Amino acid sequence: MTTHQTAMVMVDLALVLMCAQVLGRLARWCGQPAVIGEILAGILLGPTLFHGALSDALFPFAVRPMLSTLGDLGIALFMFLVGLELDHRLLRGNRRAAVGVSVGSIVCSFGLGSILALWLWNGHAVGNRLGFVLFIGAAMSITAFPVLARILTDRGIQHTRVGALAMASAAVGDVVAWLLLAAVLTFTGGQSSWLVLLVLPYAVVMFTVVRPLLGRFLTSREPRATGADEHGPGSGPGAGPLAVLTALLLVSGALSERLGLHFIFGAFLAGAVVPRHGTQRLRAAVADRFETITWMLLPAYFTVAGLKVDLSTVDGDGLGELGLILLVAIGGKLGGAYLGARAARQPGRGAMTLGILMNTRGLTELVILGVGLQLHLIDTDLYSLMVVMALVTTALTAPLLRWAYPRQMVDADLRSLAAEWEAAALESGPALPVGAQRSETQR
Repeated sequence: MTTHQTAMVMVDLALVLMCAQVLGRLARWCGQPAVIGEILAGILLGPTLFHGALSDALFPFAVRPMLSTLGDLGIALFMFLVGLELDHRLLRGNRRAAVGVSVGSIVCSFGLGSILALWLWNGHAVGNRLGFVLFIGAAMSITAFPVLARILTDRGIQHTRVGALAMASAAVGDVVAWLLLAAVLTFTGGQSSWLVLLVLPYAVVMFTVVRPLLGRFLTSREPRATGADEHGPGSGPGAGPLAVLTALLLVSGALSERLGLHFIFGAFLAGAVVPRHGTQRLRAAVADRFETITWMLLPAYFTVAGLKVDLSTVDGDGLGELGLILLVAIGGKLGGAYLGARAARQPGRGAMTLGILMNTRGLTELVILGVGLQLHLIDTDLYSLMVVMALVTTALTAPLLRWAYPRQMVDADLRSLAAEWEAAALESGPALPVGAQRSETQR
């Protein structure tokens, strides 16, 4: 790397951070999650404006690989945090409904997406037809668990019945969708078959060997509860746990990449195997540190992704394709989740709310589309249209949620739950305080 390239990378990263911050704040002001503005910043810095002259001047081709590497590190950390935030306790009392909503939304989205892909193939033929069809189906099946969690928190409904069920459904759906995508990439990515056979033993070793060893190591270094700030001086995770977890996610990502899967699966798995019991404060402290680094690196990924999005070439045919993509994406998720929730005996208004929430895609969809483009499963034109779909479906979540689940219904549900927790506490005595019940639903 030359001195000029080093300087350009630093300047470009500063520019990316400032644009993402400004548009992220603007998105929040408009009632949208910040990720909408950050993704939009990446698109605006790309070739969509001024026929690529702006992006070529700001981001020379010589520095793009460096920005891509920084963005990949940000995505690895992001996927680790997604795995770290998954909690099986979300399924308590919601198992049947969560499975119903997840299965309904995935089956319907995958089926409709595969049918649409058969038609899209005529104008976007690239690589293997089976891989193209399966990939579009899998991409339509994704729900962005982290973005959904942020929307629920911003709306203050994460502790309601609908909020807990949405989190549980998204957690189950994310795991199933990632496994589905892994299977698609395994069977269509052209990787060596004998390496792919090692994926299952690798996952087994991670859960049966690495997880117990990691649990003993982290439990012994769990910060002690004191009256001071949990993240104050001397109370953080320490260099040891941070180094071990960072090394784990990097090695796991590298191994999954070597075995024929994308590195995002290894990073996700590394977060998923971190034990939950006895590591609550340490995991929260580690997540706080990693989120700071992720906030700095993810905009680089958005920009690199935006450099591949060129909406200036979209014509009438492209708008027609975009309309069909949006129809299938929204209809598959909303309709499938609604039918799954109704089959699990959820009320109509709650089922509609779940369908709206499961339609959230955000950054997770962008990650998957980037994988498909990198492996030549889709072309750049379709990639651009799918990125717009991810933005639109995520942007629709907040206003539709305000319509389907207004503030008065949220307050009524919270009062109902508080009454149930108080009654349970009275029946069980001091061993079951309301705060304990609330802490159970918080994760």
